[in-house]
Amino acid sequence: MKKYGIYSLIMILIILPGCSYFEGSNLQNVGMIFESSIDDNSWNEKGYQGLLEIEKEFKTDVFYKENIRSENEVARTVDEFVKKGVNLVIGHGNIYGSHFVELTKTYPEIHFIYMNGEIYNSNVTSLNFNSHAMGFFGGMIAGEMSETDQIGVIAVYSWQPELEGFYEGVKYENPNADIYIDFVNDWDDKERALSIYEEFEQAGIDIIFPIGNAYNEAVIQAAAEDGIYSLGYINDQNDIAPDFVLTSLIQHVDKVYVKAARDFNDEELVGGIRYYDFHNDYITLGDLNEAIPESFVDELLKGVEIYKESNLLPNEK
Repeated sequence: MKKYGIYSLIMILIILPGCSYFEGSNLQNVGMIFESSIDDNSWNEKGYQGLLEIEKEFKTDVFYKENIRSENEVARTVDEFVKKGVNLVIGHGNIYGSHFVELTKTYPEIHFIYMNGEIYNSNVTSLNFNSHAMGFFGGMIAGEMSETDQIGVIAVYSWQPELEGFYEGVKYENPNADIYIDFVNDWDDKERALSIYEEFEQAGIDIIFPIGNAYNEAVIQAAAEDGIYSLGYINDQNDIAPDFVLTSLIQHVDKVYVKAARDFNDEELVGGIRYYDFHNDYITLGDLNEAIPESFVDELLKGVEIYKESNLLPNEK
């Protein structure tokens, strides 16, 4: 009996490193993949913050890799993660969905998460922000605050849901406004974004809405130097130019990732598509600039609350 007890202890010590870090946990280690660098990129910074919050809450090991885009790079990275005991892999972008579906055939024990996609698979979950409403309320602010009735949007792709919402919000609040829209076709191309901004500035815009990643800050700074209001995007970007940022349309990516990790740990994360919105504050407005009329602020915030209760935007009531 004594020898059997020692042997059992040895076996436990051998097995323990591959097990989860605390009793009752289905979540072991977590790996996150980024399309580009974390630095100077508001979207990636938010994702990385979520990874750190998962590490803190679950007291587990987390790993990440930057600048991973191709199918081969994704496959190699996931293989590295699995060898480190990862059983939840997060792809911080919509390019990873199809790659992850293929990898479920090799790693059926791994659950994969990625952002902003529409793929159905039992081991792949897509987390999506319903950004139409976010864009709408931002558009209302821009429509209210524009004195020249000339508003610019520097987007990345035409499919961005906040783009249509912003257009509708501007027109709801200010039917006379002209909206200039151009596309960078790269989430991080500051040079191209600033070139578009200069064209808009010469056309007489007095509100600019950059809806990208790394280029947002550069555009907001340039606009402030020209005395032009802007809207922040993804992060609270008021501190970039406090006098000229009207508000920020904030996507709490970090909270969404923590919620997904909790659900995975509780065996409640299933494959498919999930949506997040103003409900439960996964999307919020940042601080509102003091230049915005108080009467309009009351109208705006009332509209947000009605939307949270009824899913109806002001133009749908």
